[in-house]
Amino acid sequence: MTEAVTEPETVVDEPDEVPPAGGGLHQPKRWLVVAGEVVAIVLLVIAAVWCWNRGVVPLEYPVEGREPLTSTRLHGNWLGTAAGALTLAVVLALDAVRQVLLALRTRPQKAAGSDM
Repeated sequence: MTEAVTEPETVVDEPDEVPPAGGGLHQPKRWLVVAGEVVAIVLLVIAAVWCWNRGVVPLEYPVEGREPLTSTRLHGNWLGTAAGALTLAVVLALDAVRQVLLALRTRPQKAAGSDM
Protein backbone atom coordinates (compact mmCIF):
# COMPACT_ATOMS: atom_id res chain seq x y z
CA MET A 1 0.00 0.00 0.00
CA THR A 2 1.07 3.52 -0.65
CA GLU A 3 0.99 6.18 1.93
CA ALA A 4 -0.99 9.32 1.41
CA VAL A 5 1.28 12.27 0.97
CA THR A 6 0.13 15.31 2.85
CA GLU A 7 1.46 18.74 2.25
CA PRO A 8 2.82 20.61 5.22
CA GLU A 9 0.53 23.22 6.61
CA THR A 10 1.40 26.71 5.54
CA VAL A 11 0.80 29.64 7.78
CA VAL A 12 -0.73 32.62 6.03
CA ASP A 13 0.10 35.95 7.61
CA GLU A 14 -2.52 38.64 7.51
CA PRO A 15 -1.58 41.33 5.01
CA ASP A 16 -0.71 44.73 6.38
CA GLU A 17 -3.39 47.35 6.16
CA VAL A 18 -3.13 49.29 2.92
CA PRO A 19 -2.59 53.04 3.48
CA PRO A 20 -5.14 55.34 1.87
CA ALA A 21 -4.38 56.60 -1.61
CA GLY A 22 -2.39 59.81 -1.80
CA GLY A 23 -4.59 62.37 -3.54
CA GLY A 24 -7.99 60.81 -3.90
CA LEU A 25 -10.51 62.40 -6.21
CA HIS A 26 -10.26 65.97 -4.92
CA GLN A 27 -7.15 67.30 -6.59
CA PRO A 28 -6.48 70.93 -7.54
CA LYS A 29 -4.64 69.88 -10.69
CA ARG A 30 -7.99 68.91 -12.20
CA TRP A 31 -8.61 72.61 -12.89
CA LEU A 32 -5.42 72.74 -14.96
CA VAL A 33 -6.61 69.75 -16.95
CA VAL A 34 -9.96 71.47 -17.53
CA ALA A 35 -8.22 74.65 -18.71
CA GLY A 36 -6.07 72.69 -21.14
CA GLU A 37 -9.07 70.81 -22.48
CA VAL A 38 -11.05 74.02 -22.99
CA VAL A 39 -8.17 75.49 -25.01
CA ALA A 40 -7.97 72.29 -27.07
CA ILE A 41 -11.75 72.34 -27.66
CA VAL A 42 -11.64 75.91 -28.96
CA LEU A 43 -8.73 75.10 -31.28
CA LEU A 44 -10.46 71.95 -32.56
CA VAL A 45 -13.70 73.82 -33.31
CA ILE A 46 -11.78 76.51 -35.19
CA ALA A 47 -9.92 73.83 -37.15
CA ALA A 48 -13.19 72.01 -37.92
CA VAL A 49 -14.81 75.18 -39.29
CA TRP A 50 -11.74 75.92 -41.40
CA CYS A 51 -11.66 72.35 -42.77
CA TRP A 52 -15.40 72.42 -43.52
CA ASN A 53 -15.04 75.66 -45.46
CA ARG A 54 -12.20 74.12 -47.46
CA GLY A 55 -14.30 71.01 -48.16
CA VAL A 56 -17.35 72.80 -49.63
CA VAL A 57 -16.51 74.56 -52.90
CA PRO A 58 -19.29 76.39 -54.78
CA LEU A 59 -18.90 76.39 -58.56
CA GLU A 60 -20.63 78.62 -61.12
CA TYR A 61 -20.84 77.88 -64.83
CA PRO A 62 -21.76 80.85 -67.03
CA VAL A 63 -24.52 80.36 -69.60
CA GLU A 64 -25.23 82.92 -72.28
CA GLY A 65 -28.54 84.66 -71.86
CA ARG A 66 -29.42 83.04 -68.48
CA GLU A 67 -28.30 82.99 -64.89
CA PRO A 68 -25.12 80.96 -64.27
CA LEU A 69 -25.53 77.34 -63.24
CA THR A 70 -24.36 76.78 -59.69
CA SER A 71 -23.22 73.56 -58.09
CA THR A 72 -21.28 72.53 -55.06
CA ARG A 73 -18.24 70.28 -55.00
CA LEU A 74 -17.59 68.41 -51.77
CA HIS A 75 -14.07 67.26 -50.82
CA GLY A 76 -14.41 64.24 -48.56
CA ASN A 77 -10.97 64.49 -47.00
CA TRP A 78 -11.66 67.99 -45.65
CA LEU A 79 -15.18 67.13 -44.52
CA GLY A 80 -13.94 63.98 -42.80
CA THR A 81 -11.23 65.91 -41.01
CA ALA A 82 -13.84 68.44 -39.84
CA ALA A 83 -16.08 65.66 -38.54
CA GLY A 84 -13.15 64.03 -36.74
CA ALA A 85 -12.10 67.31 -35.15
CA LEU A 86 -15.65 67.94 -33.91
CA THR A 87 -15.90 64.41 -32.55
CA LEU A 88 -12.66 64.85 -30.62
CA ALA A 89 -13.87 68.22 -29.34
CA VAL A 90 -17.08 66.61 -28.01
CA VAL A 91 -15.12 63.86 -26.26
CA LEU A 92 -12.84 66.46 -24.66
CA ALA A 93 -15.90 68.50 -23.60
CA LEU A 94 -17.38 65.45 -21.87
CA ASP A 95 -14.11 64.80 -20.08
CA ALA A 96 -13.86 68.47 -19.08
CA VAL A 97 -17.33 68.25 -17.51
CA ARG A 98 -16.28 65.10 -15.68
CA GLN A 99 -13.12 66.78 -14.39
CA VAL A 100 -15.10 69.80 -13.15
CA LEU A 101 -17.61 67.58 -11.34
CA LEU A 102 -14.83 65.59 -9.70
CA ALA A 103 -13.07 68.77 -8.64
CA LEU A 104 -16.20 70.34 -7.16
CA ARG A 105 -18.28 67.53 -5.67
CA THR A 106 -15.71 65.50 -3.77
CA ARG A 107 -14.66 66.43 -0.29
CA PRO A 108 -11.37 65.83 1.50
CA GLN A 109 -11.25 62.74 3.75
CA LYS A 110 -11.42 64.73 7.02
CA ALA A 111 -14.70 66.40 6.10
CA ALA A 112 -16.19 63.18 4.72
CA GLY A 113 -15.36 61.20 7.87
CA SER A 114 -16.94 63.71 10.25
CA ASP A 115 -20.44 63.21 8.81
CA MET A 116 -20.69 59.64 10.05
